[in-house]
Amino acid sequence: MANRDHQEPIGQEHSAPSASSASLSAAKPRTRWKVYLLTFTLTMLVVWGAGTYTFIYFFPRLLYNRVENTVVNHGLGGSDSTGIPVNTVYTMPALASPTRSNSLQSTGNRDTLYTAGVLDLSKGPQVLHVPDMAGRYYAVQFTDPWGTVFAYVGRRTTGTKAGDYLISGPGWHGRIPKGITKQIVAPNNTVLLIGRTLVKGEGDLAAAYELARQIRVTPLSQWHRDQ
Repeated sequence: MANRDHQEPIGQEHSAPSASSASLSAAKPRTRWKVYLLTFTLTMLVVWGAGTYTFIYFFPRLLYNRVENTVVNHGLGGSDSTGIPVNTVYTMPALASPTRSNSLQSTGNRDTLYTAGVLDLSKGPQVLHVPDMAGRYYAVQFTDPWGTVFAYVGRRTTGTKAGDYLISGPGWHGRIPKGITKQIVAPNNTVLLIGRTLVKGEGDLAAAYELARQIRVTPLSQWHRDQ
C-alpha cells in the first residue's frame, strides 16, 4: 500500500520539456527571420540589378528621342525656334553659343557651324549632297535610335570633294542610279544627321556658311544627278 501511495502518475516524467526541446523552439523564430531577411535581400538585389540594366540599356534610346524631338520641334535655335521638318536639314548661320537654352548648340563646338536633320527612310532612301569643301574640314555623322554613330561623311572619311551619298534603310534593294558617290546602309529607318563645318575665324563665317548651307537631302525618287 505504501508503495502504491507514493507511485507517480503515469506519464509524469514527460510533463516538463527538456532543455534541448526549449532550445529548438527558440531557434525556429530566429531561423525563420533569417530566411525572410535573405529572401528580401536577394529580391532587392535582383530588382536593383534588373533596374540598372534596363536603365543602361534604354538610356541611349531615351537620349536619342530627346535630341530628335528637339530637332524636329525646335531646330537648333532653342525652345522658341521653329523645328526642322523630317527629311530636311538646316544649317545655323551663326556659331554655337552657351547661352542658348534647350538647344543642341548649348554645348557645341565654338568653331563650327551645325547642320542637323532627322531622316525617315521607311518610304525610301534619301540622297545627301555635299559641295566641294576645297580642303575645309567638315563632317556629317549618322546616328541610329540607340545612339550608335554608324557612318561618317567628311574630310577624314570621304574627302572634301563634292558628292552625293545614298542613305538607305535596312532591307532596301532598289537600283542605285549613276552619279551616286557611295551608298550608306542605315541599321534603322530613323536616322539623326548632324553636320559640322569648320569656321577658321570671324572673317571666314560667311564663306563657311555658304558652303554648309549647300548640304542637303533629297528623296531618291526626286534626285537627279548634278542637281
